[in-house]
Amino acid sequence: MPAPAASAARKTEPAPRPAIMSWLAVTSVMVGIFAIVTTEILPIGLLTSIGATFTVSAGVAGLMMTMPGFLAALAAPLVTAATARVDRRVVLGALILLLALANFLAAAAADYWLVVISRVLVGITIGGFWSVGAGLAGRLVPAGSVGRARAVIFAAVPLGSVLGVPLGTLIGDVAGWRVAFVVMGVLSLAVLAALAVVLPPLPPEQVTRLAVLGGLLRTTNTRFALAATVLVVLAHFGAYTYVTPFLTQVTAADPSLVTVFLFGYGAAGIVGNFVAGATAARRPRTTFAAAAALIAAVTSLLPVLGRSAAGALALLVLWGVAYGAVPVCSQTWFAKAAPQAPEAASVLFTASFQATIATGALAGGLVVDHSCPAAVMVLAGATAALVPVIAWAHHARRLTWPTAG
Repeated sequence: MPAPAASAARKTEPAPRPAIMSWLAVTSVMVGIFAIVTTEILPIGLLTSIGATFTVSAGVAGLMMTMPGFLAALAAPLVTAATARVDRRVVLGALILLLALANFLAAAAADYWLVVISRVLVGITIGGFWSVGAGLAGRLVPAGSVGRARAVIFAAVPLGSVLGVPLGTLIGDVAGWRVAFVVMGVLSLAVLAALAVVLPPLPPEQVTRLAVLGGLLRTTNTRFALAATVLVVLAHFGAYTYVTPFLTQVTAADPSLVTVFLFGYGAAGIVGNFVAGATAARRPRTTFAAAAALIAAVTSLLPVLGRSAAGALALLVLWGVAYGAVPVCSQTWFAKAAPQAPEAASVLFTASFQATIATGALAGGLVVDHSCPAAVMVLAGATAALVPVIAWAHHARRLTWPTAG
Protein backbone atom coordinates (compact mmCIF):
# COMPACT_ATOMS: atom_id res chain seq x y z
CA MET A 1 0.00 0.00 0.00
CA PRO A 2 1.11 2.75 0.26
CA ALA A 3 4.01 5.38 2.30
CA PRO A 4 3.37 8.63 4.22
CA ALA A 5 5.96 11.39 4.08
CA ALA A 6 8.12 12.23 7.08
CA SER A 7 7.26 15.40 8.95
CA ALA A 8 9.38 15.59 12.07
CA ALA A 9 12.77 15.89 10.38
CA ARG A 10 12.68 19.69 10.24
CA LYS A 11 11.93 20.13 13.93
CA THR A 12 14.44 18.19 16.00
CA GLU A 13 17.84 16.65 15.31
CA PRO A 14 18.05 13.08 16.59
CA ALA A 15 20.35 12.40 19.51
CA PRO A 16 23.78 11.17 18.41
CA ARG A 17 23.79 7.37 18.08
CA PRO A 18 26.18 4.89 16.50
CA ALA A 19 25.54 4.84 12.78
CA ILE A 20 24.94 1.11 12.77
CA MET A 21 22.16 1.46 15.36
CA SER A 22 20.54 4.29 13.43
CA TRP A 23 20.41 2.25 10.23
CA LEU A 24 19.26 -0.87 12.07
CA ALA A 25 16.39 1.22 13.42
CA VAL A 26 15.51 2.38 9.90
CA THR A 27 15.68 -1.18 8.63
CA SER A 28 13.45 -2.45 11.45
CA VAL A 29 10.75 0.05 10.49
CA MET A 30 11.12 -0.94 6.83
CA VAL A 31 10.76 -4.65 7.61
CA GLY A 32 7.74 -3.85 9.79
CA ILE A 33 6.06 -2.08 6.89
CA PHE A 34 7.01 -4.97 4.60
CA ALA A 35 5.32 -7.40 7.01
CA ILE A 36 2.21 -5.21 7.13
CA VAL A 37 1.92 -4.75 3.37
CA THR A 38 2.53 -8.44 2.72
CA THR A 39 -0.02 -9.50 5.34
CA GLU A 40 -2.58 -7.11 3.87
CA ILE A 41 -2.41 -8.50 0.35
CA LEU A 42 -1.49 -12.10 1.22
CA PRO A 43 -5.07 -13.39 0.63
CA ILE A 44 -4.99 -12.36 -3.05
CA GLY A 45 -2.80 -15.30 -3.99
CA LEU A 46 -4.53 -17.63 -1.49
CA LEU A 47 -8.12 -16.62 -2.29
CA THR A 48 -9.09 -19.82 -4.09
CA SER A 49 -7.62 -22.21 -1.50
CA ILE A 50 -9.03 -20.30 1.49
CA GLY A 51 -12.46 -20.13 -0.16
CA ALA A 52 -12.35 -23.87 -0.81
CA THR A 53 -11.41 -24.62 2.81
CA PHE A 54 -14.44 -22.80 4.19
CA THR A 55 -16.71 -23.39 1.17
CA VAL A 56 -17.31 -19.72 0.44
CA SER A 57 -17.49 -17.93 -2.92
CA ALA A 58 -14.69 -15.81 -4.35
CA GLY A 59 -16.69 -12.67 -3.57
CA VAL A 60 -17.20 -13.64 0.08
CA ALA A 61 -13.55 -14.62 0.36
CA GLY A 62 -12.76 -11.13 -0.94
CA LEU A 63 -13.88 -9.77 2.45
CA MET A 64 -10.35 -10.63 3.55
CA MET A 65 -9.24 -7.68 1.42
CA THR A 66 -12.24 -5.47 2.21
CA MET A 67 -12.04 -5.49 6.01
CA PRO A 68 -8.41 -4.36 6.43
CA GLY A 69 -8.84 -1.51 3.97
CA PHE A 70 -11.90 0.02 5.61
CA LEU A 71 -10.46 -0.38 9.11
CA ALA A 72 -7.11 1.08 8.02
CA ALA A 73 -8.87 4.10 6.54
CA LEU A 74 -10.52 4.74 9.91
CA ALA A 75 -7.45 3.87 11.95
CA ALA A 76 -5.08 6.20 10.07
CA PRO A 77 -6.50 9.44 11.52
CA LEU A 78 -7.92 7.96 14.73
CA VAL A 79 -4.79 6.13 15.90
CA THR A 80 -2.64 9.14 14.98
CA ALA A 81 -4.84 11.43 17.07
CA ALA A 82 -5.40 9.00 19.95
CA THR A 83 -1.69 8.22 20.42
CA ALA A 84 -0.48 11.78 19.92
CA ARG A 85 1.20 11.85 23.35
CA VAL A 86 2.50 8.26 23.48
CA ASP A 87 6.11 7.30 22.76
CA ARG A 88 6.25 6.21 19.11
CA ARG A 89 8.38 3.18 19.93
CA VAL A 90 5.63 1.88 22.24
CA VAL A 91 2.94 2.54 19.63
CA LEU A 92 4.84 0.73 16.88
CA GLY A 93 5.56 -2.25 19.13
CA ALA A 94 1.92 -2.57 20.16
CA LEU A 95 0.75 -2.43 16.55
CA ILE A 96 3.23 -5.04 15.35
CA LEU A 97 2.21 -7.33 18.23
CA LEU A 98 -1.39 -6.91 17.07
CA LEU A 99 -0.30 -7.92 13.56
CA ALA A 100 1.34 -11.09 14.88
CA LEU A 101 -1.81 -12.03 16.79
CA ALA A 102 -3.92 -11.42 13.68
CA ASN A 103 -1.76 -13.72 11.57
CA PHE A 104 -1.80 -16.52 14.14
CA LEU A 105 -5.57 -16.18 14.52
CA ALA A 106 -6.03 -16.56 10.76
CA ALA A 107 -3.75 -19.60 10.68
CA ALA A 108 -5.69 -21.33 13.46
CA ALA A 109 -9.21 -20.26 12.37
CA ALA A 110 -11.76 -23.08 12.33
CA ASP A 111 -14.41 -20.82 10.80
CA TYR A 112 -14.19 -18.25 8.02
CA TRP A 113 -15.52 -15.45 10.21
CA LEU A 114 -12.54 -15.86 12.53
CA VAL A 115 -10.39 -15.12 9.49
CA VAL A 116 -12.45 -11.99 8.89
CA ILE A 117 -11.94 -10.91 12.53
CA SER A 118 -8.20 -11.40 12.11
CA ARG A 119 -8.35 -9.11 9.10
CA VAL A 120 -10.03 -6.42 11.22
CA LEU A 121 -6.96 -6.48 13.46
CA VAL A 122 -4.75 -6.23 10.38
CA GLY A 123 -6.65 -3.12 9.29
CA ILE A 124 -6.06 -1.37 12.61
CA THR A 125 -2.36 -2.18 12.36
CA ILE A 126 -2.09 -0.89 8.80
CA GLY A 127 -3.64 2.50 9.47
CA GLY A 128 -1.82 3.07 12.73
CA PHE A 129 1.64 1.87 11.77
CA TRP A 130 1.69 3.73 8.45
CA SER A 131 0.58 7.02 9.96
CA VAL A 132 2.99 6.82 12.90
CA GLY A 133 5.96 4.76 11.72
CA ALA A 134 6.67 5.66 8.14
CA GLY A 135 7.34 9.29 9.01
CA LEU A 136 10.11 8.61 11.52
CA ALA A 137 13.14 8.68 9.19
CA GLY A 138 14.09 12.20 10.28
CA ARG A 139 14.25 11.13 13.92
CA LEU A 140 16.33 8.00 13.36
CA VAL A 141 19.31 9.36 11.39
CA PRO A 142 21.19 12.67 11.11
CA ALA A 143 19.67 15.35 8.89
CA GLY A 144 22.05 14.67 6.01
CA SER A 145 20.93 11.03 5.79
CA VAL A 146 17.17 11.55 5.99
CA GLY A 147 16.66 11.20 2.24
CA ARG A 148 18.42 7.86 2.09
CA ALA A 149 16.66 6.62 5.23
CA ARG A 150 13.28 7.56 3.81
CA ALA A 151 14.14 5.71 0.58
CA VAL A 152 14.97 2.57 2.58
CA ILE A 153 11.66 2.74 4.47
CA PHE A 154 9.69 3.41 1.30
CA ALA A 155 11.32 0.37 -0.36
CA ALA A 156 8.99 -1.75 1.78
CA VAL A 157 6.06 -0.63 -0.33
CA PRO A 158 7.08 -2.18 -3.67
CA LEU A 159 8.72 -5.15 -1.97
CA GLY A 160 5.61 -5.95 0.05
CA SER A 161 3.10 -4.98 -2.62
CA VAL A 162 4.64 -6.80 -5.54
CA LEU A 163 6.37 -9.75 -3.86
CA GLY A 164 3.89 -10.49 -1.07
CA VAL A 165 1.32 -12.16 -3.32
CA PRO A 166 3.66 -14.52 -5.22
CA LEU A 167 5.63 -15.43 -2.08
CA GLY A 168 2.43 -16.13 -0.18
CA THR A 169 1.10 -18.14 -3.11
CA LEU A 170 4.30 -20.18 -3.27
CA ILE A 171 4.18 -20.99 0.46
CA GLY A 172 0.49 -21.81 0.16
CA ASP A 173 1.11 -24.17 -2.77
CA VAL A 174 3.95 -25.95 -0.99
CA ALA A 175 2.68 -26.14 2.60
CA GLY A 176 -0.91 -24.84 2.67
CA TRP A 177 -2.40 -21.37 3.17
CA ARG A 178 -2.36 -21.63 6.99
CA VAL A 179 1.43 -21.98 6.97
CA ALA A 180 1.67 -18.75 4.97
CA PHE A 181 -0.05 -16.89 7.82
CA VAL A 182 2.15 -18.62 10.42
CA VAL A 183 5.23 -17.41 8.54
CA MET A 184 3.93 -13.84 8.61
CA GLY A 185 3.16 -14.15 12.32
CA VAL A 186 6.72 -15.29 13.07
CA LEU A 187 8.10 -12.45 10.95
CA SER A 188 5.95 -9.97 12.90
CA LEU A 189 7.35 -11.23 16.21
CA ALA A 190 10.88 -10.87 14.85
CA VAL A 191 10.10 -7.27 13.88
CA LEU A 192 8.72 -6.64 17.39
CA ALA A 193 11.98 -7.86 18.92
CA ALA A 194 14.00 -5.69 16.52
CA LEU A 195 11.95 -2.58 17.27
CA ALA A 196 12.43 -3.12 21.00
CA VAL A 197 16.19 -3.48 20.65
CA VAL A 198 17.21 -0.92 18.02
CA LEU A 199 14.63 1.89 18.19
CA PRO A 200 15.53 4.77 20.51
CA PRO A 201 12.90 6.41 22.75
CA LEU A 202 10.65 8.46 20.46
CA PRO A 203 8.50 10.85 22.48
CA PRO A 204 5.87 12.57 20.29
CA GLU A 205 6.87 15.89 18.73
CA GLN A 206 3.85 16.84 16.63
CA VAL A 207 0.09 16.53 17.05
CA THR A 208 -1.99 16.09 13.91
CA ARG A 209 -5.50 17.24 14.71
CA LEU A 210 -8.53 15.95 12.84
CA ALA A 211 -9.52 19.52 11.94
CA VAL A 212 -6.34 19.89 9.87
CA LEU A 213 -7.38 16.92 7.73
CA GLY A 214 -10.72 18.52 7.00
CA GLY A 215 -8.98 21.72 5.96
CA LEU A 216 -6.78 19.86 3.47
CA LEU A 217 -9.80 18.19 1.91
CA ARG A 218 -11.13 21.62 1.00
CA THR A 219 -8.09 22.45 -1.16
CA THR A 220 -8.27 21.89 -4.93
CA ASN A 221 -4.92 20.14 -5.33
CA THR A 222 -5.75 17.64 -2.59
CA ARG A 223 -9.13 16.90 -4.17
CA PHE A 224 -7.47 16.14 -7.49
CA ALA A 225 -4.98 13.86 -5.73
CA LEU A 226 -7.84 12.13 -3.97
CA ALA A 227 -9.86 11.63 -7.17
CA ALA A 228 -6.92 10.21 -9.12
CA THR A 229 -5.93 7.90 -6.27
CA VAL A 230 -9.44 6.58 -5.67
CA LEU A 231 -10.03 5.76 -9.34
CA VAL A 232 -6.74 3.98 -10.04
CA VAL A 233 -6.72 2.02 -6.76
CA LEU A 234 -10.38 1.08 -7.25
CA ALA A 235 -9.56 -0.23 -10.72
CA HIS A 236 -6.43 -2.08 -9.67
CA PHE A 237 -7.72 -3.86 -6.59
CA GLY A 238 -11.15 -4.47 -8.09
CA ALA A 239 -9.37 -6.55 -10.72
CA TYR A 240 -6.14 -7.76 -9.11
CA THR A 241 -7.86 -9.18 -6.04
CA TYR A 242 -9.42 -11.74 -8.40
CA VAL A 243 -6.45 -12.31 -10.69
CA THR A 244 -5.96 -15.86 -9.40
CA PRO A 245 -9.54 -16.93 -10.29
CA PHE A 246 -9.04 -15.28 -13.69
CA LEU A 247 -5.81 -17.17 -14.37
CA THR A 248 -7.27 -20.50 -13.29
CA GLN A 249 -10.66 -20.12 -15.02
CA VAL A 250 -9.93 -18.05 -18.14
CA THR A 251 -6.25 -18.76 -18.82
CA ALA A 252 -6.65 -22.34 -17.50
CA ALA A 253 -3.27 -22.07 -15.75
CA ASP A 254 -2.38 -24.65 -13.10
CA PRO A 255 -1.40 -23.38 -9.62
CA SER A 256 2.35 -23.66 -10.20
CA LEU A 257 2.08 -21.56 -13.36
CA VAL A 258 -0.01 -18.96 -11.52
CA THR A 259 2.84 -18.59 -9.04
CA VAL A 260 5.30 -18.00 -11.87
CA PHE A 261 3.00 -15.38 -13.39
CA LEU A 262 2.70 -13.55 -10.08
CA PHE A 263 6.47 -13.53 -9.60
CA GLY A 264 6.77 -11.96 -13.04
CA TYR A 265 4.25 -9.33 -12.00
CA GLY A 266 6.19 -8.74 -8.78
CA ALA A 267 9.57 -8.27 -10.42
CA ALA A 268 8.07 -5.85 -12.93
CA GLY A 269 6.44 -3.91 -10.11
CA ILE A 270 9.80 -3.20 -8.47
CA VAL A 271 11.04 -1.80 -11.77
CA GLY A 272 7.94 0.36 -12.09
CA ASN A 273 8.39 1.74 -8.58
CA PHE A 274 11.95 2.92 -9.18
CA VAL A 275 11.18 4.29 -12.64
CA ALA A 276 8.28 6.30 -11.21
CA GLY A 277 10.40 7.40 -8.27
CA ALA A 278 12.80 9.01 -10.72
CA THR A 279 10.10 10.87 -12.64
CA ALA A 280 7.16 11.52 -10.31
CA ALA A 281 8.87 14.29 -8.34
CA ARG A 282 9.34 16.31 -11.54
CA ARG A 283 6.23 15.25 -13.47
CA PRO A 284 3.67 13.80 -11.04
CA ARG A 285 0.68 14.31 -13.33
CA THR A 286 2.30 12.78 -16.41
CA THR A 287 3.73 9.81 -14.52
CA PHE A 288 0.45 9.10 -12.74
CA ALA A 289 -1.54 9.38 -15.98
CA ALA A 290 0.85 7.04 -17.82
CA ALA A 291 0.66 4.40 -15.07
CA ALA A 292 -3.14 4.53 -14.98
CA ALA A 293 -3.41 4.38 -18.77
CA LEU A 294 -1.22 1.26 -18.81
CA ILE A 295 -3.40 -0.39 -16.14
CA ALA A 296 -6.48 0.48 -18.22
CA ALA A 297 -4.96 -1.06 -21.34
CA VAL A 298 -3.78 -4.23 -19.62
CA THR A 299 -7.01 -5.01 -17.78
CA SER A 300 -9.09 -4.31 -20.91
CA LEU A 301 -6.93 -6.64 -23.01
CA LEU A 302 -6.70 -9.50 -20.51
CA PRO A 303 -10.09 -11.09 -21.41
CA VAL A 304 -8.89 -11.25 -25.03
CA LEU A 305 -5.13 -11.85 -24.93
CA GLY A 306 -5.05 -13.42 -21.46
CA ARG A 307 -6.63 -16.65 -22.67
CA SER A 308 -3.18 -17.91 -23.60
CA ALA A 309 -0.39 -18.36 -21.07
CA ALA A 310 2.03 -16.19 -23.06
CA GLY A 311 -0.50 -13.38 -23.41
CA ALA A 312 -1.43 -13.47 -19.73
CA LEU A 313 2.22 -13.39 -18.63
CA ALA A 314 3.08 -10.47 -20.92
CA LEU A 315 0.11 -8.44 -19.72
CA LEU A 316 0.82 -9.21 -16.06
CA VAL A 317 4.38 -7.95 -16.46
CA LEU A 318 3.06 -4.69 -17.91
CA TRP A 319 0.49 -4.52 -15.12
CA GLY A 320 3.26 -4.91 -12.55
CA VAL A 321 5.25 -2.05 -14.06
CA ALA A 322 2.16 0.17 -14.05
CA TYR A 323 0.98 -0.54 -10.51
CA GLY A 324 4.52 -0.35 -9.14
CA ALA A 325 4.38 3.33 -10.06
CA VAL A 326 1.01 4.09 -8.45
CA PRO A 327 1.88 4.42 -4.72
CA VAL A 328 4.85 6.74 -5.29
CA CYS A 329 2.83 8.85 -7.78
CA SER A 330 -0.10 9.17 -5.39
CA GLN A 331 2.06 9.98 -2.37
CA THR A 332 4.00 12.56 -4.36
CA TRP A 333 0.82 14.30 -5.52
CA PHE A 334 -0.58 14.44 -1.96
CA ALA A 335 2.74 15.77 -0.64
CA LYS A 336 2.94 18.46 -3.32
CA ALA A 337 -0.67 19.43 -2.62
CA ALA A 338 0.03 20.18 1.06
CA PRO A 339 3.73 20.87 1.70
CA GLN A 340 2.83 22.93 4.78
CA ALA A 341 1.23 19.90 6.49
CA PRO A 342 3.13 16.77 5.39
CA GLU A 343 1.94 14.52 8.23
CA ALA A 344 -1.70 15.41 7.62
CA ALA A 345 -1.20 14.84 3.88
CA SER A 346 0.28 11.43 4.71
CA VAL A 347 -2.75 10.49 6.78
CA LEU A 348 -5.09 11.44 3.93
CA PHE A 349 -2.96 9.45 1.50
CA THR A 350 -3.04 6.39 3.75
CA ALA A 351 -6.76 6.65 4.51
CA SER A 352 -7.84 7.19 0.90
CA PHE A 353 -5.60 4.44 -0.42
CA GLN A 354 -6.76 1.90 2.14
CA ALA A 355 -10.46 2.74 1.87
CA THR A 356 -10.28 2.33 -1.89
CA ILE A 357 -8.44 -0.97 -1.65
CA ALA A 358 -11.38 -2.22 0.39
CA THR A 359 -13.98 -0.74 -1.95
CA GLY A 360 -12.25 -2.16 -5.01
CA ALA A 361 -12.05 -5.65 -3.52
CA LEU A 362 -15.73 -5.49 -2.53
CA ALA A 363 -16.90 -4.16 -5.90
CA GLY A 364 -14.79 -6.71 -7.75
CA GLY A 365 -16.25 -9.50 -5.62
CA LEU A 366 -19.81 -8.46 -6.47
CA VAL A 367 -18.98 -8.48 -10.17
CA VAL A 368 -17.23 -11.86 -9.98
CA ASP A 369 -20.09 -13.45 -8.05
CA HIS A 370 -22.73 -12.16 -10.48
CA SER A 371 -20.73 -12.46 -13.69
CA CYS A 372 -17.18 -13.72 -14.26
CA PRO A 373 -13.53 -12.72 -13.68
CA ALA A 374 -13.26 -11.40 -17.26
CA ALA A 375 -16.04 -8.87 -16.63
CA VAL A 376 -14.25 -7.31 -13.66
CA MET A 377 -11.17 -6.78 -15.83
CA VAL A 378 -13.15 -4.81 -18.41
CA LEU A 379 -14.79 -2.62 -15.75
CA ALA A 380 -11.40 -1.99 -14.14
CA GLY A 381 -10.02 -0.83 -17.47
CA ALA A 382 -12.83 1.67 -17.93
CA THR A 383 -12.30 3.02 -14.41
CA ALA A 384 -8.53 3.42 -14.71
CA ALA A 385 -8.96 5.23 -18.04
CA LEU A 386 -10.55 8.16 -16.15
CA VAL A 387 -7.30 9.01 -14.35
CA PRO A 388 -5.52 10.49 -17.40
CA VAL A 389 -8.61 12.67 -17.87
CA ILE A 390 -8.25 13.96 -14.30
CA ALA A 391 -4.54 14.64 -14.81
CA TRP A 392 -5.34 16.56 -18.01
CA ALA A 393 -8.03 18.59 -16.21
CA HIS A 394 -5.56 19.53 -13.46
CA HIS A 395 -3.12 20.72 -16.13
CA ALA A 396 -5.79 22.50 -18.17
CA ARG A 397 -6.86 24.55 -15.15
CA ARG A 398 -3.23 25.72 -14.83
CA LEU A 399 -3.16 24.76 -11.17
CA THR A 400 0.22 25.19 -9.50
CA TRP A 401 1.70 23.44 -6.49
CA PRO A 402 1.68 25.50 -3.25
CA THR A 403 4.90 26.16 -1.38
CA ALA A 404 5.56 25.38 2.27
CA GLY A 405 5.40 28.20 4.73
